[in-house]
This record gives sequence, C-alpha cells and structure tokens, in this order.
Amino acid sequence: MSAVADAGTAAGLTVPRRVLARGSGARTVLAPVVFGLVFLGLWQLLVTALDVDPFLVPAPSAIGAEFLDNAGSVLAGSLTTGANALIGLLVGTVIGVLAAVVASLWRTADALAAPLVAALSVMPIVALAPVLYTMYGAGVETSRQLVAALAVLIPVYVNTLRGLRQVRPVHRDLMRAYAATPRQQQLAVTLPTAAPYLFTGLRIASSLAVISALVAEYFGGPVGGLGGSITDAASRSNYPLAWAYVLGSILLGLVFYCAALAVESWSSRHRPS
Repeated sequence: MSAVADAGTAAGLTVPRRVLARGSGARTVLAPVVFGLVFLGLWQLLVTALDVDPFLVPAPSAIGAEFLDNAGSVLAGSLTTGANALIGLLVGTVIGVLAAVVASLWRTADALAAPLVAALSVMPIVALAPVLYTMYGAGVETSRQLVAALAVLIPVYVNTLRGLRQVRPVHRDLMRAYAATPRQQQLAVTLPTAAPYLFTGLRIASSLAVISALVAEYFGGPVGGLGGSITDAASRSNYPLAWAYVLGSILLGLVFYCAALAVESWSSRHRPS
C-alpha cells in the first residue's frame, strides 16, 4: 500500500503545479481585474466627493469619455510611437545579444565593454534626444528609434551575458565526452540555458522601449506620437484628453509586454515546467 502511495506521490511531483492548482488561471486574471475596478471606483469617488480640479487629477469617467471620443487620434499616436519603439526594441535586442555572445566567448571584449555598459546604465539616455535631433534632423524618427534602442541594449546585454555564463562545467564536459562540436555545444547547452535570462531582459526592455520612445517625443521632432499629443493637450489645459493619451501609452506598453511574454511562452512550450 505504501509503495502505491509513494508511486502516486512521485508521479504527482512530475505534474506542473499550475495543472494541480484548479482555478489558478482564473484567479490570476480575476485578481488584477477586481483590483483595477476597485481602484477606479475609489478614484472616481474621491475626485467627485472632494471636488478635485481636473488639472490636478481628472475623474476616470472624464478620461474614459475623452479616450472614446478621440480613439482614432489615440490609435494613430500609438501606431507612431509603437513603430519607433518596435524598431528600437529589435535593433537594441539584436545588438545586445550579439555583444553578449562575443563577450562570453572573448574575455577581453567583456573587460572592454564593462566600463561602457556601466556608463550607459547611469546615463539618462532620453537626454540624448536633443543631441540626436541635431545630428539626424528633427524631421525624421531616427533619433527616437536610437533612444529606444539604447534603452533596450543594456538590460538585454546584461541578462543574456549572465545566461550564457550559467552553463555548468559538468554539462560542457559531457558534451566534450560525446565529441560534440563547439556549434553543437552552443545549440544544445549554452543557448537553451541562456534563453530564460534573455527573455527576462526582453520583458524589461519591451516596456523601456515604449517609455523611451514616448519621452523622446517631448523634445521635438515629427508630430503625431503619443508624447507630442500629451504635451499639446496639456498646453491647451485639456487635462482629461492628456490623460486619455496617457491611457493609450499604458495600453501600448501592455501590448509590448504581453507580446514579449507570448514569445517567451511560445519558445518554451516544450520545456518542462
């Protein structure tokens, strides 16, 4: 009898926890929805009861009304800012991954890159936007894309490099014992080990790309992005509309984050939980 129980216990240990925990997926979705509704209700109640001026904090109902009335303008601004953020995300990710691979294979490159990475980590990258506008001109989107790429580069590089160094020596020795080529070692051991770290950096970078592209729009350049729309609405004292564009930027950031999470889930669908 005990042998059967032990076998059942051992079998249960191989089942992912999320499968055993019934309703965990529903709770994961329901909890933030309930919290958001309660938060918005309290916000609306406090603004109405205290008669808060719109230039301080508009009511959620006013923000929602402006968002629906200007949905086309919010969507157009989201597409402009999202395109710059996407280009910056792709460029920064590719450069960060390639630099991490080189640094993991060549210690000298790692030592040379360390001061540069430290400098970029503390540099207010968005402050480079005016300089980049002077270099490339204020009539193109290149400056905003470069700002987003620089913001993405550091988290992707640091996380990927850490992941590439997580391979245990015993695993490398095993691959050598099987006479695996360096390429086979990279594909079978190094890259799968580094993948979770890469996607962690990518999730962080996805939000940073949107924030950087958005803030870079405050320094000028072509009109049409969410950042410029927020500035224009605030300058006309239309604060509910400005907050409607802020809501659009929040939704854009969530889209980028969920896309990065979906790519991570798709790439790791065959891995054990």
